[in-house]
Amino acid sequence: MSLFFTSLSIPLLLPFLSLFLLLFSFFIQWKFGRAPKVVNPGPTSHPLLGCLIAFYKNRRRLLHWYTDMLSVSPSKTIIVSRLGARRTIVTANPQNVEYMLKTNFTNFPKGKPFTEILGDFLGNGIFNADGDLWYAQRKSVTHLFTTRSLRDYVDNVLKEDVEKKLLPLLESAAEEVEGKPLDLQDVLRRLAFDLVCKFSLGYDPCCLEYHSLDTPHPVLEAFDVASDMCARRGAAPLSAMWRVKRFFDVGSERRLREAVSRIHLFINEVVGEKKRKLAMSCSDTGSIDQSTESDDLLSKMLSDGKEEEVVRDIMISFIMAGRDTTSAAMTWLFYLLSCHRDVENEVVRELRLVENEENLSKYESLKELRWLKACICESMRLFPPVAWDSKHATTDDFLPDGTRVQAGDRVTYFPYGMGRMEGLWGQDQLEFKPERWISKLEEGRIKALKNVDPYKFPVFQAGPRVCLGREMAFIQMKYVVAAILKRFRIRPVTPGHPVFVPLLTAHMAGGFKNSSFLDHGLGTGVGYGIGPVRLEFFRVGTTGHIDQGVPVPVEVKPSAIEIICQ
Repeated sequence: MSLFFTSLSIPLLLPFLSLFLLLFSFFIQWKFGRAPKVVNPGPTSHPLLGCLIAFYKNRRRLLHWYTDMLSVSPSKTIIVSRLGARRTIVTANPQNVEYMLKTNFTNFPKGKPFTEILGDFLGNGIFNADGDLWYAQRKSVTHLFTTRSLRDYVDNVLKEDVEKKLLPLLESAAEEVEGKPLDLQDVLRRLAFDLVCKFSLGYDPCCLEYHSLDTPHPVLEAFDVASDMCARRGAAPLSAMWRVKRFFDVGSERRLREAVSRIHLFINEVVGEKKRKLAMSCSDTGSIDQSTESDDLLSKMLSDGKEEEVVRDIMISFIMAGRDTTSAAMTWLFYLLSCHRDVENEVVRELRLVENEENLSKYESLKELRWLKACICESMRLFPPVAWDSKHATTDDFLPDGTRVQAGDRVTYFPYGMGRMEGLWGQDQLEFKPERWISKLEEGRIKALKNVDPYKFPVFQAGPRVCLGREMAFIQMKYVVAAILKRFRIRPVTPGHPVFVPLLTAHMAGGFKNSSFLDHGLGTGVGYGIGPVRLEFFRVGTTGHIDQGVPVPVEVKPSAIEIICQ
């Protein structure tokens, strides 16, 4: 009886099964739309595991790995799917970047996965916010970046810190008989921290003191730890791993909590002191005295009645961005100039030509340093301060190259890889050639630089979220680099290539902190050197000159010191 029922049921079930398969195919077509126009090559993938095996094998060279795959992809886009991580689309296609950052901007916010990873550190600050909250914060800080504000920044902040702190520190180092080692990147980061704190908080933390360089500054160290621990969150195979550690307050999550507590304490103390000063001014005059009110961001926000938590989060975002990006860019620039002395010679020559021009203010003189700006751009093309940046799609979509995007996908544009695409920069894409940025040259003077597509060179983002401090960053880097190159030359004295480590913002590995990072197995560094990059540091007389790339002192005997680029 059972056999008879089974044999009778199969023919009856076939029509229903066929109908089910037909309806299912219609559902798939409706859900996912048309097939992609192109096939996106990516890492070798396996059922369930995805590309986890390939990812693990390349975990110590992720930047090279992604760049290699993108370079052979017809669309310059790859899809990475692995167990324990959301589907990720990585692109080096400028059309896709423009679509994400401008054309369909609203469909590609930072997204909840991103904001959760950085939430304990950056809170709801501008660099961790989306939508109306982001727009309101951006609108409230635009006044800081006017031409007048930039002129004031050059005359009142940059000049003081460079002339009275940085250069005396380097002079003191050069006078050391034993040649005391210095960490050049640490020096530049300390300088950038002092500058961004004075600009945003109206407070000078005085990190750039020569005799205190051997001791890590507690607040700077807290920012380093918080950045490192947040990067570990992003690199965790499963988000549950860091969530469990946070729940039990152990390991990296405990270090993150302690670091964030130190940062909050620092910001809250500065905010409290600023509020007391504003209150005293108000009690004396009946209203805030505009003649004594500072132009810094903190004073403006407190005067506008912003809540302390909102103020704190915005201050942390500004400090994080202002400290790490420019110092990283300058560190790599100095290294590249030390390897290309003909380029360095041209920088020095341009400095002297601009100095000889009369009737130019310091701000206007900086604007004339076009070859130096070309060098900075070329350095950031090869070693961008932010190696990659991710958004998360809110709805299903298609990128211009035909790549299908599913709601919730992580979509990453990849400045590091874009700077190495032959289709974007030519066959010499791996060479340091600042001349590729020159547009107009007259009588040996650069009159104009090329207006490069920001979606081809998105180191400052682009579209509605383009970096507000872009011009300020260039001004600051020009001022600092020019001031150093007028007096000093930096030369490598040990072989090997420095290591590029991306984290939240990129830096040059080689110091004690960065060795710890590599030991913990994040392994996103790029390079072949395993030790610190040791540099020889020459002091040059004011009338010194360069002969075949070698600094020749005129009045002072050069004392060489080793600088360790962290």
